[in-house]
Amino acid sequence: MLDLPAKSGGESPLFSIIIPLEFHRGQWEQSWLGWTSQIADQSLYEIILVVPPDFTAREQLTALAGGRARLEFTNSDHDVGLCAFGAAKAHGRYLFFTESHCRPEPDVIELCIRAIDAHPDWAGFSCRSVPICQNRLSEAEAAMYQADIEFGMTQHPWRKVLDQCFVTRRDVYEECGGLRAELGHFAEWVLAAGYFARGYSIGYLEDARFHHYYTGRIGELKAFTLDFVQGEIRYLSEARHDPGSELLEIPVEWSTRGNFDVSLAHDALNALVRYSLAGRGWKRPGEKLRAFWRWTEVLLCGDVRARATARLAVAHAHTVLAILTVVGSSEAIAGGMKRYIASLIRLQRLDCIRRARGPATGLLGDNVVAQAGFHAVESSVGCTFRWSEPQAAVRITGAPGRNTVCIQSPALRAPLEKIGAHFYLDGARVDPAAIAIGRGSYTLSLDLPRSGIATLAWACPVLRGVGDARRLGLSIVAIEVEQDEKE
Repeated sequence: MLDLPAKSGGESPLFSIIIPLEFHRGQWEQSWLGWTSQIADQSLYEIILVVPPDFTAREQLTALAGGRARLEFTNSDHDVGLCAFGAAKAHGRYLFFTESHCRPEPDVIELCIRAIDAHPDWAGFSCRSVPICQNRLSEAEAAMYQADIEFGMTQHPWRKVLDQCFVTRRDVYEECGGLRAELGHFAEWVLAAGYFARGYSIGYLEDARFHHYYTGRIGELKAFTLDFVQGEIRYLSEARHDPGSELLEIPVEWSTRGNFDVSLAHDALNALVRYSLAGRGWKRPGEKLRAFWRWTEVLLCGDVRARATARLAVAHAHTVLAILTVVGSSEAIAGGMKRYIASLIRLQRLDCIRRARGPATGLLGDNVVAQAGFHAVESSVGCTFRWSEPQAAVRITGAPGRNTVCIQSPALRAPLEKIGAHFYLDGARVDPAAIAIGRGSYTLSLDLPRSGIATLAWACPVLRGVGDARRLGLSIVAIEVEQDEKE
């Protein structure tokens, strides 16, 4: 049975309830009453109210909390930063993270104590979120997020951290790096992945219920998704290799961001022109014109068209959703909400990526620092790879002088020697005699400049898969660069 400590004589409590008072949505008093109405002995837990600088009801808070809570003041103005600050001040063996617009039922602490006793293998667990809705838009908002929460809690292998009501052993939380304030709400996913990668189990305590208040305000939804996306792109820009980083899904906007690199577009266009002048690969004149315009547009405009298209999609989805809230059915509003959020996330990712300008390492190997002309990552026949377009370019790094460049390319479309790909280094065609073609790789012997940085491009005939509208080129698993030992 669980050894329950008492909060007397200087002993630490079992739980530290951490309540950030940002984004309380006018519900912080209800949240407070929920915690002070627990049937469990109050000596088992401490309540830490973490107060942001713009909290306007400080006098009322002090009068209401009295001596039953500890007030911690910080300059952070984000829930995640407030939670991280509160965790650093906590004394409990278990940290209990929640939100100030969430109200616990009276038996939550009691049920959590039983769960800890019944599940010693759990390093943490999330409780059940029950929505409180104000209007049809909040009902659609709740349905969207509740479906995501339910999937995470019951089906997803590791996405189990729910900041509305998450309990964790403090030592494990600290070992896994805690909540990183600079990542916003994306920090929850990073923390959950860290637990899973280190072998810690997170459970789901469905009987312990929290009532979560949904506002149904478009502006608040927009702010939340931007906060999440900013954290996501910031984390990816760091190119960290922490435990669990490999579990986080790479969004297509990030993995294909090099497609708007103006410098690489120049090399891909050069490969297209040279390949065309060699009389190779073009059975349809229209294909050549589309490819020429595709790279010319990037060369002239970068990502302007992609972001403009995404912005128009958001405006259209927002207008449709506004109309549906007046005349649409609940099902139509729910569908409109999902379309609006999806379009909003794409636009926000594109905007954040434009500002991030981080290196593109890790997508094709450590020697590739930028790439253009690639589709998203996919898996087939037991390997993970990316299709290139018929023209593509990568910026590679290696030692100055002679290097061996190995392009791992499974022969998914045809034997490699029959594809007829041409390769170009810094605009000049690579001598076919310097290319060895294997069953699943091209091995190129290349001279890199004094900087050790060069652009390798290629062009090949267009492949169109059955039911696939994409223009495909080579399948690429990785590109490795090694200095020639003979040098």
